[in-house]
Amino acid sequence: MGIVWRTLINAVAIVVAAYVVNLYSPDSIKWGQVDYGLGDAGRYLSLILTGLALGVVNAIVKPILVMVSLPITCITLGLFIFVINALMLLLVSLIPFLGFVVNGFVVALVASIVISIVSWALSMVLPD
Repeated sequence: MGIVWRTLINAVAIVVAAYVVNLYSPDSIKWGQVDYGLGDAGRYLSLILTGLALGVVNAIVKPILVMVSLPITCITLGLFIFVINALMLLLVSLIPFLGFVVNGFVVALVASIVISIVSWALSMVLPD
């Protein structure tokens, strides 16, 4: 049941990040760019799959990058983690069949901060 909650939390965090970032830079983050032949339901399926992909990437690739970048993370007092999160977001946006687009590193950095805050808040509220 944990993977379902994590996927839903990631999906909600992606929607909130897209909304917040697109207020200042329109069309910089887009989700649901494919419909899988399901119409509007396909957009939300795309969002759920994007949340799942972000969870898988964060579970597999992120720990490796954290270990490799440990010295620079210590020097920056942990702020380099946001750069790693931005790289994970850009990595997920490279998967073509998800329909998730992030235009640029700075956009990914701001979105990763928003996703981290929303994910943390929802993890505190929702049961595990």
